Amino acid sequence: MRALVVHAHPVAESFNRSLNTLVCTTLQECGHEVRNLDLYAENFTAVMSEAERLSYHDVGANIAPVRAHLEQLAWCTGLVFVYPTWWYGQPAILKGWLDRVFVPHVTFAMPVGNQPVQPLLQHIGCIGGVSTYGAPWLWTRWVGDPGRRIVMRGIRALVHPRAKTFWAAHYKMDSSTPQSRAAFMAKVEKKLRALPLEVPSEPLRMRLD
Repeated sequence: MRALVVHAHPVAESFNRSLNTLVCTTLQECGHEVRNLDLYAENFTAVMSEAERLSYHDVGANIAPVRAHLEQLAWCTGLVFVYPTWWYGQPAILKGWLDRVFVPHVTFAMPVGNQPVQPLLQHIGCIGGVSTYGAPWLWTRWVGDPGRRIVMRGIRALVHPRAKTFWAAHYKMDSSTPQSRAAFMAKVEKKLRALPLEVPSEPLRMRLD
């Protein structure tokens, strides 16, 4: 599997940064190719400009501002997100990445008539996430866990229909302990080592020319 690990946390000494390192290292040890996209280290611009919004539906013009990131999506057959859940969703920089990079006609086809959105990322056969939460599990479930839904339902709908999926969540981070964090890292590693080397994949449909 060619895994693109997308990471979003501003603090180098954070537990989340350690999780990102764990994910990348474990996948490499298991024989997967790995690219790590650290949005804060790259200083990714999360805000969509007026020009981008006006050309959002224009084939070609919507590719130009984010071509390098679309090429990363075209390369990978696995997509893994590592980030802290803030206010029940992705950090602004990651949400902005989704807003700007997942453009129509490239990552999905616009609906026609009564047809729903059509997926164009079916070369991706694995999708998952590793996230930390300040809230407890029960409260997160009551709110609806919108960040997880974006990844595991919204983006999941654009990839291969038989894609392998996984999610790992550490709740109540504000009161976590060294023991709870160590146990969570072991859980994440176990999930990653269970992923197959080969994942379901269809020929690349993304058009970047």
